[in-house]
Formats: sequence, structure tokens, C-alpha cells
Amino acid sequence: MAFANLLLEKAELIGTLTLNRPEKLNAMTPQMISEFGEALTQIEDDPDIKILVIRGAGRAFSTGYDLAGGWGSGSDRFTIDDDQRFLQRYITHWLRLRDLPKPVIAMVHGYCLAGATQLCVSCDVIFVAEDAQLGFPSIPAGAGYVSLFWNWMVGPHRTKYLAFLPGSRISGKEAEAMGFATRAFPTASLERETYEYARRISKVPAQKLRLEKLAINRAMDLRGFRVSVQAGSEFDAIFHFGPGNEEIRRIQKERGLRGAIQWYEQK
Repeated sequence: MAFANLLLEKAELIGTLTLNRPEKLNAMTPQMISEFGEALTQIEDDPDIKILVIRGAGRAFSTGYDLAGGWGSGSDRFTIDDDQRFLQRYITHWLRLRDLPKPVIAMVHGYCLAGATQLCVSCDVIFVAEDAQLGFPSIPAGAGYVSLFWNWMVGPHRTKYLAFLPGSRISGKEAEAMGFATRAFPTASLERETYEYARRISKVPAQKLRLEKLAINRAMDLRGFRVSVQAGSEFDAIFHFGPGNEEIRRIQKERGLRGAIQWYEQK
């Protein structure tokens, strides 16, 4: 199956799914997300893919959702209920990645921001370059949508510390120290270390890998993971239609996303 925004390759029982919009730093559009879902179906059904590595083409893993790429609606009839359902679809998408009955490794270099960090949390292992930059959206255009994923990785106090300040960034080494990343490696050895680990676990029986993943995920769900991240769509929709978002929404409409980021940074 050919994709416009993704590349899917496989070798030695390892599948590699590459986010492939390097000219846009792999910012995720609705079309890319849709293709991602199609790729997951193909990967789940392919006996020649036992392990999946997700990576980004070019200079970044992904800068998150492409806010200029057709998210939501500018229609006056687009309600808070529409927004919540729209946002919920993408959380459901990430939960589907998390439920894939095969180990998934995120291989992160460059930028990994906002919605891209939701993708990472939905993977089973997160390997990062030491100089990678991970963090939150650059402008205060949402609330709770991304942070509820981070909370499970770094705890409430560190999540608040980062989420309270739009544009927060941590390095790959800091991400490892905080518990967001599984391991951090020098950029030059990230790919080698990732695929060496993937080759080692490809020798483990597939049933063991599936059951280990299911058992650990189920324990997290019993503690509330699934319910809490789903609630992010509700908090985000409330903020989108509340007074706290009016100014930045007006600036973004007038100046575009890049202009809104520049305006906020100057402010």
C-alpha cells in the first residue's frame, strides 16, 4: 500500500514506519493521521512484521499537529461538542497504536513536540537522541490534551511545570532523566542502538511479547490511563471555546500560526 505522507518498510521481522513530510518537519495533518491508521491495519496483519520502529524523515521526528493543515473547522456552526468529538477521534487513534499487539519503538531525533509526544507515549519504548528537543505547543492554544499523556510518564509536578509554560522544551537527556524517554543515546548511535534492540527482541516468541505488552497496559488502564487521556479532549474543547483562547485565536486568524508564535514570544 502506497502512502503520500508515510513510508513503510520491513526487514528481518522489523517494520519501519517513517513520518515523511520532512519539508514540514513531519507536522501531522489529518491525511497523515488517516494514513497512519491504514498503516497500523497493514502492520497488524503482516506476519513478517514482529516489531515496529516509528521514526521521522529529515531533521525532526515531528513538530506535532500541523495547525494549518485542516484541523477542526472555522465554521460558526462548529460547536464545543463538535470539537470534543473531533479531538476524541485522535486520542482514539493513539490508543489504537498503544493497543497494537506488537512492540512499538519510537526513535526520536530533532524536534518531538505537542501531539508527537502523544504518539511517543502510545509506543512501548522511547529511544531519543541526547540532543533531541521534546516539549509542549509553542502557543497557549489548548489545555489538558497533551499534558494528560505526559502526566503518566513524568508525574504531576513535572507535567505542570512544563505545561504551565507554552513552548516548554527538554533535551533528550533530560527526557531520560525525567522518565519520559526509555533511553537517550548520542545522535550518531541512536539508529544503531534502536535497531540492535529491535533485532534482539525479534527473537522472543511473538506470544510472549504480545502478552507482556497486554499485561502491562492493562495494569496502567486499571490505574486510569485510558480514561484520563480520553478526558483531555473535554478539557481542550472547553478551553478552545473559552475566554482564555480568544486573543490567541484572533492573532492566529490575522497573522497565521507562525505570526501567532512570534507574537506570543515577543509578548
